[in-house]
Amino acid sequence: MSSSRHSPAPVETVVADLTLAVGQLLRRLRSEANPNELNFSQMGAMARLEQNGPMATAELARAEAMKPQSMKAILASLEEEGLVERKPHPTDGRQILFELTAVGAEVRKQRQIDKRAWLIAALAKLDPDEIRILAAAIPLIKRLGEG
Repeated sequence: MSSSRHSPAPVETVVADLTLAVGQLLRRLRSEANPNELNFSQMGAMARLEQNGPMATAELARAEAMKPQSMKAILASLEEEGLVERKPHPTDGRQILFELTAVGAEVRKQRQIDKRAWLIAALAKLDPDEIRILAAAIPLIKRLGEG
């Protein structure tokens, strides 16, 4: 038996392979869930509003690690589509908050349903051992994502 079968891959190889694999999976998930609709930044802003509730533009921009000007453009496009709406800040009259509309929440919900359906179908093509391996890797992937 070759000793290379038991020696770990160099970190650089793991980084390159993981980056490629995660990127491909994310692109595929996005393309399977209504590819002609919203972009990644728009969906990220909507997800953040759904999770955190109403937020100011600057606060949302910080949370999504982007410039306030970029977030302002994203929110304007989402507002134009009726997916988010403005509301006054409860204590600071100078600020405007953005919140997800009922239509926006439904778009998010349907996109999640579409993604899950595709992923369930994709996993159905794997054998039980592959599914166990994938399941075992999930906590590690989560830890990497949490920083």
